[in-house]
Amino acid sequence: KPAHLTWEEAAAPGLVNSTAYRQLVSRNGAAMKQGDVVLVWGASGGLGSYATQLALNGGATPVCVVSSPQKAALCRSMGAELIIDRSAQGYRFWKDAHTQDPGEWRRLGAMIRQLTGGDDPDIVLEHPGRETFGASVFVARRGGTVVTCASTSGFWHEYDNRYLWMHLKRIVGSHFANYREAWEANRLIAKGLIHPTLSKTYPLDQAGQAAHQVHHNLHQGKVGVLCLAPEEGLGVRDEAMRARHLEAITRFAGSESTPAR
Repeated sequence: KPAHLTWEEAAAPGLVNSTAYRQLVSRNGAAMKQGDVVLVWGASGGLGSYATQLALNGGATPVCVVSSPQKAALCRSMGAELIIDRSAQGYRFWKDAHTQDPGEWRRLGAMIRQLTGGDDPDIVLEHPGRETFGASVFVARRGGTVVTCASTSGFWHEYDNRYLWMHLKRIVGSHFANYREAWEANRLIAKGLIHPTLSKTYPLDQAGQAAHQVHHNLHQGKVGVLCLAPEEGLGVRDEAMRARHLEAITRFAGSESTPAR
């Protein structure tokens, strides 16, 4: 356990930080290198917030796709500069339940090039699945990699294979992390190089409310539920290190969204 974090902060990165590490950094994933352009879907979410930090920490340039100005602001607070608010842009990658719109793929690709000065993504961090997968394959650069770990919007993916084989792109499946990758990912947390993205912690008797927030995408980063700890804020053993990183540790705190009315 990182000595400068509380129990709930230390628990928050476990799955998603290790998953993002394998996807981006590991040779079992995309083997990200300095200078790479990385398209991150849902960049302020549980997985994307760690992917964004790993890209920045590793000398890459994240292009953060989010769905609101509030989420864009969170990405900027992590140090990201290239942000796409997909709601503001009005992207609709599917004309209907059965037909994709390649014109929208091209519009997304043009926006990415505008932000990067002409570069296509070396890596696309995929997890939304069916809704975005065709666009992800299209916008990846020639010889680039689409690395996927989930299919939140549906696991029957469709894409134009010509953009894969003719442009020598790769699709890499990635699931969680092995022991070494998980250890290396947590080591970055322990050294204060990657930070938790915990937005709110609930007592155990409000676990249902925590699940509601996640189910309706009203949260940012990660939410926690106290199980054995009697209250928040316990478990810190290195107060000096915590003080040095407190702003980064708490940047997501209190950043939950409110439902539209």
